Amino acid sequence: MKFGIDRLLADPELRAPLEGKRVALLAHPASVTADLTHSLDALVAAGLNVTAMFGPQHGVRGDLQDNMMESPDFTDPTYGIPVFSLYGEVRRPTGQSMHTFDTILVDLQDLGCRIYTFITTLRYILEAAAQHGKAVWVLDRPNPAGRPIEGLTLREGWESFVGAGPMPMRHGLTLGELGRWFIDRLKLDLDYKVIEMRGWRPGAEPGFGWPLEERVWINPSPNAPNVNMARAYAGTVMLEGTTLSEGRGTTRPLELFGASDIDAKDVIAEMRTLAPEWLEGCALRDIWFEPTFHKHAKTLCNGVHVHAEGRFYDHQAFKPWRLQALAFKAIRRLYPDYDLWRDFPYEYEFGKLAIDVINGSPLLREWVDDAGSQPGDLDTLARADERAWDEERRAFLLY
Repeated sequence: MKFGIDRLLADPELRAPLEGKRVALLAHPASVTADLTHSLDALVAAGLNVTAMFGPQHGVRGDLQDNMMESPDFTDPTYGIPVFSLYGEVRRPTGQSMHTFDTILVDLQDLGCRIYTFITTLRYILEAAAQHGKAVWVLDRPNPAGRPIEGLTLREGWESFVGAGPMPMRHGLTLGELGRWFIDRLKLDLDYKVIEMRGWRPGAEPGFGWPLEERVWINPSPNAPNVNMARAYAGTVMLEGTTLSEGRGTTRPLELFGASDIDAKDVIAEMRTLAPEWLEGCALRDIWFEPTFHKHAKTLCNGVHVHAEGRFYDHQAFKPWRLQALAFKAIRRLYPDYDLWRDFPYEYEFGKLAIDVINGSPLLREWVDDAGSQPGDLDTLARADERAWDEERRAFLLY
């Protein structure tokens, strides 16, 4: 198969509209071609006049580990072009940076989850391009989580940098498709083009979204180390709003959770008692780990590793958002007074609990904390949102 960047490089006719234009690139470390050449180098070698570069959260170099760690602007040492940070002093492109190009190419590997901030950055780029009369081309890449939809839809008034619009946590779209949805929803008027992939089969094994046999995985952000993480992320990202470790400071971040004061075997057993069907499609393994940094640093933790991989993985059955929600519910039932929700500024949202910002409403937290609520109550809420999104997104599918 071919990603959008590879099709653009291989086809002079696709590149023809860019001749004589000033071109910018929005990219990160996973923005590479099939032969692992970075897209910036490949586009310059192809003769494009690249005049600026933009970097999303974690930076163009992907060097910054955690949320709210900002990247500076700088000058690229190889090509002498300005590199503008969209996760530093600003998160929306400024008028000054927008005047450095005619067309911006967006070549970002996404994870298929609403909270992953690259899709918010895409929205901000589209809005700025419409305002300044610039063209936006998305060089499309796979959604490694595939087409499944899961989670509650973000409620009105809960928009944030981790909530670009009213979609469920697991949206099932590519970045190119999301751009089409943003333009339609926001009623934007701009020159928008998707350089589509060829041969992407999101329902085909063994990758079910990611072409495991054809492309190597490169971290799009420091704590996105493999496809298993990408599959689990729509659930494990919620751990950022809790006092539990999500595995930052270990070699398998956002694939596991735990703490020094829980019994993982008991948690798994309680999850199986509450909603065994929410554990399907993966294997859960109780583990011990000691983060080298971040939450519970240098402390021995007991936890759970989610294996959505190998013979344990069932693409249609796996429900990462429900799985993680169920873990919270099990902990609340086993330890009623557990200090579960982390109270700190999250992605520049102040005065709101991080778990609510992540979920786009207080609904999940309220379900966890309600001693009388059952898995079916959350399932009813989520299923309505998932059905509505499945209908809404159809008009924007390209594959």
